[in-house]
Amino acid sequence: MLQEYRNILVPVDGSEEAELALAKAVEVAKRNEAHLDVLDVLATQQFEVSYSSFVDGDVIYKMSEDVKTYLDNLVTRIEKDSDFHDIDIHIRFGNPKTVIARDFPQEHKNDLIMIGATGLNAVERMLIGSVASYVNRAAITDVLVVKTDSANKLPKKKK
Repeated sequence: MLQEYRNILVPVDGSEEAELALAKAVEVAKRNEAHLDVLDVLATQQFEVSYSSFVDGDVIYKMSEDVKTYLDNLVTRIEKDSDFHDIDIHIRFGNPKTVIARDFPQEHKNDLIMIGATGLNAVERMLIGSVASYVNRAAITDVLVVKTDSANKLPKKKK
C-alpha cells in the first residue's frame, strides 16, 4: 500500500531550494488530495542587538509584513500556475529548527515535511548546522529533503 500524505508542511525562506521544495510539494499534494501548509519562521535570535536590547518593534513588524507579502505572492503564483488552492500560509517567530521539526507539525497535524536541502543562511549552516539536517534528524513526522526541481535538475549554484 502506498503512503498517502494528507497534511504537508513546506518551510520557505526565500531561497531557490525552498521554492523547489514548494513546487514538488504542490505536486505531491495534488496527487494525494492533501492540504499544504507553507511556513516562514523568523528566527528570534536575529532580532537581538545585544544582551540587553532588541530591535525596534516597527522593524519586526515591517519584516513580518514583507514575509506575508512574499507568502501571498507564492500562493497566488501556485493557484495560477498549478490550479491548486488547498494552501494556508503561516508566519512564526522562534528557532526555525524546532518550530519546523516539532512545534508546527504537532500543532497542525502535518504528516510530511518537504524541505529544501539548503536555505539562505550560509553562516548559520557553517556554525551550527543546517535547518534541513536538523529537521531530518529530529522531526516528529516523515521528512523529504528536496535537492532537485520537478525535472530532476539541480538548483543553480550560488555565486
